Amino acid sequence: MHLRWEDLGTARADDAIECTVELDGFLVAALPVAHVSHCLLVAEPLCCGGCLPRHPLGAVEVFSASPVPVSARPIRLTGQWRRCVHKDAPWHYQLHDARLTEPPGWSGVGRRFVLRGAPLMCLAAVAAPHQPAVAQQRGTQARALIGGIVTVDMHSHAGNIIHANLGAQNLYQVAGPMTEGGMAVVCFAIVPDSPTHHIINGRIRPYRSPEPGEMYAWSQRGFQRLHTLIKQQSLAVIANAASLHAARAGTPSAIVASEGGDFLEGRPDRVDEAYERWQLRHLQLTHYRVNELGDIQTEMPEHGGLTDVGAEVIRRCNRLGVVVDVAHGTFDLVKRAVSVTNKPLILSHTSLTGAPRPYTRLITGDHARLIAQTGGVIGVWPPQSVFSDLTSMAYGMARLVDVVGIDHVGLGSDMMGLVGSSVFDSYRQLPNLAGALLSVGFNLADVGKVLGGNYARVFAVTMS
Repeated sequence: MHLRWEDLGTARADDAIECTVELDGFLVAALPVAHVSHCLLVAEPLCCGGCLPRHPLGAVEVFSASPVPVSARPIRLTGQWRRCVHKDAPWHYQLHDARLTEPPGWSGVGRRFVLRGAPLMCLAAVAAPHQPAVAQQRGTQARALIGGIVTVDMHSHAGNIIHANLGAQNLYQVAGPMTEGGMAVVCFAIVPDSPTHHIINGRIRPYRSPEPGEMYAWSQRGFQRLHTLIKQQSLAVIANAASLHAARAGTPSAIVASEGGDFLEGRPDRVDEAYERWQLRHLQLTHYRVNELGDIQTEMPEHGGLTDVGAEVIRRCNRLGVVVDVAHGTFDLVKRAVSVTNKPLILSHTSLTGAPRPYTRLITGDHARLIAQTGGVIGVWPPQSVFSDLTSMAYGMARLVDVVGIDHVGLGSDMMGLVGSSVFDSYRQLPNLAGALLSVGFNLADVGKVLGGNYARVFAVTMS
């Protein structure tokens, strides 16, 4: 019997007590050892022991039949399902006589990825640190591939563009790393709601309502700061499908984006203004405050999803040729957005989860499939709290491909926008990410789609 994390605490899991079950997840060991016989299994990778779930259904205590190799990659375990008998036990369930039922690194990654990399079936071979010839060959392939395709980061604040109040000061170098790593195009996102939120108890939350006109004024400074970066570093501005199609590594380009439609302040006509004045071509509807367009994942819903104003903004974006991004929006927001749009939707930066927690920015398979239904793309992001390294991130991309298909997955780095550490924090790492994708079973054509081709297709359809 295969259990899912969402089954824990339900009759399905309780009815399986004393039965043989299988469960996918990530091992957590108390000590930095290579193999363990007693450990925990969790639904999502952790960045540190401090991230260990506190809820009794957030982890399963594992007693293995023989030592299990510790890895940052997902696994599948089979064993006897039991309930913890001690009333003070921190976890509700246990898995006894557990054993691996697939090669380490398999769980959640479709068999086509494992089989396509058949010579790399064991974890050590996938990582291949002891096979320099294989690693060198992949590196050569990755660099050659990047040089011939349109590479796109769907969501970024690189260059330190978030701080609109700084004007032209403290802008960081981004064109150089883009050129060195082969990143052709970056969607640079200003953040209109930045003055109204900060970190509260480890979570980004709004702490006040904006003054009338404040979000609009902040966005104007943000757009100006972005265009100063573009001018200073000689970035080309992508404003139509032809210019994106022609973009290549070595000639770094920018797509002007906004993370949140807060600057509209409920006025859809301001999309037209930003389109003309600032060359806006990518609009994320919501961010860290419930705004006039709809609800967000990290706060209690107030509108029941997308508002009528939000629907009109989507229609206006469709007419003008502005990519609509539903990152940070609730599942209900996305459901209505799908019913409104006549162009593909983007969800620029997130990753997949089988066990969503309250206020999580991660999404379920059903959430992802809604985006794919429109022909859109979901960008996988690289927080170290989610992925331990680039190979782990590549597996995360593969898991998402197995849910929505190869045409609907992309890269959204959220560079210089993450609260914690990132496993992809410089565009110089792009060849390493391409190599990691090759190492987990993607072929060259698939890597090209994930690293930019899929977004380029959506951009072209949106412009038509």
